[in-house]
This record gives sequence, structure tokens and C-alpha cells, in this order.
Amino acid sequence: MDPQNQLCTDDFAGHLAHNCNLSVKAIIAVGAWGNLLHSMGEVEKGREYITTAAEMARKWQQEAFDNEGSRDGGHYRLAFDREGSWSIKYNLVWDKLLGLNLFDDGIGQTETAFYIKKFNRYGLPLDNRSDYTKSDWQIWSTVLTDDPDYMEAIVSAMWNFLCDTPDRVPFTDWYYTSSPRQRGFQGRAVQGGLFLPMLQQHIDHLPF
Repeated sequence: MDPQNQLCTDDFAGHLAHNCNLSVKAIIAVGAWGNLLHSMGEVEKGREYITTAAEMARKWQQEAFDNEGSRDGGHYRLAFDREGSWSIKYNLVWDKLLGLNLFDDGIGQTETAFYIKKFNRYGLPLDNRSDYTKSDWQIWSTVLTDDPDYMEAIVSAMWNFLCDTPDRVPFTDWYYTSSPRQRGFQGRAVQGGLFLPMLQQHIDHLPF
């Protein structure tokens, strides 16, 4: 539940201990394993994992919340031990899409209400350490809320980047939000993540 100093998916940002978003991924993995056990007929063992994951999610909500500078109404930290920090909690989308419901729906609403205050012309920074972002994870964050204005804000900022960037390369997923410049990466398969809201719309047709 509280990962030690290590890389996470955004490894280009370097090692980070107590990463709240990485913790979310671990908690969801425990819950998903419980669901798999349940589907294989190991009901009691599956229930144990799901219960453990739910307890970890409740603890996460308490320890990750940051009310520093309460003018913004609070948000969830980049790392458990970093007051005033923040990050896109893109891993939360899988709790919703997999139907685990380990985390309160209000977390996503709290986060996106905070994110909208952090926008630059070309998008939402990945976290407070830099003004660069990832296109796929920005779009993932739209699944955390039912607010169409938030989706519009993300898409419009990304459109601004695509229109203004002088970098004539295949759509980069890693770029700056304060200037329309590529930070790195281009034409990568991760851009399939841009279609995640479509997956959400068809979630009822998935075989689990």
C-alpha cells in the first residue's frame, strides 16, 4: 500500500518513494486478483483479497488527502509524505472500469475539481514537479468525472497543442503544457489510451 523508493510508469520523472498513484495501482491489483480467484471458484480466498484491498483503499484515502491551503478544497498528494504536492491519479480509472469500486467516487470528483485549476494553455501537467504532461493520462483523467466541461477542457487544451506545435512529428504523448513543444516520445502505441472514454461507454458489454 505504501511503495518504497522505486520507478513507476512515469519513470522519466525518476524514482519516488510513497507514490500515491503507484499505491492505487497496487491496491487495484490486489482487488482484481480477488475477483479472479472468485471467478475460479475460490470464493473465500477471493473475498479475503477483496476485503484487504478495500481496507487499503480506505487507508489510502485518509493518508493521501492533502488539505494544505484549504482554499482549493483539498486534493490527493503526489506522495504520502509530501504536503502540498499533487499528481494526476490516472490509475484510479481501472477501479471504475473493472467494477471493483474499492475507492469512493468522490475522490475522482475532488481530483478533477482541483486539476482544472492547474491547467496551462496546452494541458494539465502530470504532477507538481514539472509542467510537462502525457496525452494518454490526461484523457484517462476524464473517466474520473461525469463533468462534460472537464472533458472539453482536456480535449481543447490538447487541440491547442496540436495546432500550435512547431514539432512536425507523429503525435507525441509527452509534451510541455506551457509551450507547444515535444518533450520526448512520438508515434507510440500508448496513444491508444486516448480511446479510453470509448471503452467506458461500452463497459456494460465487457465479459466481466
